[in-house]
Amino acid sequence: MQKILVVEDEVKVANAVKKGLEENGFDVDVAYDGRIGKGLVTNNHYDLVILDLNLPHNNGYELCEVIRNKNNRVPVIMLTALGGMEDKMQAFELGADDYLVKPFDFRELLARIRVFLKRAGSEATHGTQYKITIADLEIDREKKDVSRAGKKIALTAKEYQLLEFLAMHKGKVISKLTIAEKVWDIDFDTGTNVIEVYMNFLRKKIDKDFDQKLLHTKTGMGYYLSEE
Repeated sequence: MQKILVVEDEVKVANAVKKGLEENGFDVDVAYDGRIGKGLVTNNHYDLVILDLNLPHNNGYELCEVIRNKNNRVPVIMLTALGGMEDKMQAFELGADDYLVKPFDFRELLARIRVFLKRAGSEATHGTQYKITIADLEIDREKKDVSRAGKKIALTAKEYQLLEFLAMHKGKVISKLTIAEKVWDIDFDTGTNVIEVYMNFLRKKIDKDFDQKLLHTKTGMGYYLSEE
């Protein structure tokens, strides 16, 4: 049975999510404040974590950072009333995998949970078979490590997922729509520049200090990773 942690200070919301998840076969722990949540994520293993942002004692950003310092693989979904772009960008930069704004439909939350757990299970099963090399860039899909010319590159969870997705489709131009669906698991909103922002993050870390550029843009079409 897969284990999920819900950190949510609105008792009715937390209990409703817990009940719904348990009815769908999950084992669920609930923390009603950030301090308890921090203790649980520090001392236990979870297959997925759902975090509110506005929490007593330790907020969701702080907890996300704690989780990423301990485990770079466990999916983290932010579930919050804060829907501003700056809130979302900060959450993604700290390593959140998804961001769902309240009020929400439980069916959508459940669908996103299943996507992330399926992906995590697939990576656990097949990850040891893959090490991607493009020019002097190496991506270890088992360890989630990235290096270029032997120098390790530190990426956030979302930056890693974006890079890995492009690497798995080496040389193929990937549209923003496809990236939004496959990396962020969301419908693409033409009013947001989150993908451009993350491509800039990656370029600074992957290409900035090297003569050979690997990340490319095809204007009006999308992005691709190639040594050419």
